[in-house]
Amino acid sequence: MGIFSRFSDIVNANINAVLEKAEDPEKIIRLMIQEMEDTLVEIRSAAAKCIADRKEHRRHIEIMEREKEEWARRAELALRRDRDDLARAALTEKQAIEDQVAKLNVEAENLDSQLDKFNADITQLQNKLNDAKIRQRSIVIRHKTARSQLSARKYIHSDRIDEMLFRFESAERRIDQVESEAEAVAMGHNRSLAEEIEDLESNDRVEAELNRMKSQTGVKGGESDNV
Repeated sequence: MGIFSRFSDIVNANINAVLEKAEDPEKIIRLMIQEMEDTLVEIRSAAAKCIADRKEHRRHIEIMEREKEEWARRAELALRRDRDDLARAALTEKQAIEDQVAKLNVEAENLDSQLDKFNADITQLQNKLNDAKIRQRSIVIRHKTARSQLSARKYIHSDRIDEMLFRFESAERRIDQVESEAEAVAMGHNRSLAEEIEDLESNDRVEAELNRMKSQTGVKGGESDNV
């Protein structure tokens, strides 16, 4: 009864309902699969014993059928020899064997019926087991994904990440300040457009003075470079 009681609980169980109440869905479905596999082993073991009993009954029936025929032959022999007393005794033995055979046939029929139930139970439980294993793969993936999402969301909404972002912002502000100071220092050293043009005008005056002196001294352009 223990096997079939547990088997009935497993077959009638709503796997999704069980998983919804479970703190660890992977563990629950793993235990359910283990329970199904253990129950299948027990049912198959019981079915194997039932098959062995049925074979033994049939073998016993065949033996008793031969004995029944032998007592019938003996009863006929006794009648041919005018031994009604022996014929009556032989028929009594034959009748007793027939009663035993009838009981064995009833038991064999019960065993056949039990085997049919075993077969139906094994088929049903095997289908449940196959379905559970298929769902197990999906549940494991979903559970891992859900845990990852939960961890990510907890991290996103954690005060630590807000603190880290605040530190990043502070660092950026410090860098901005340093860059601004560097630009301010460089501002005093930049030459203005007016200064650059003034330099050009000064260069022109120098060149003009140089050419004038060359004209006065009679030095042609390029001679001084050869000296």
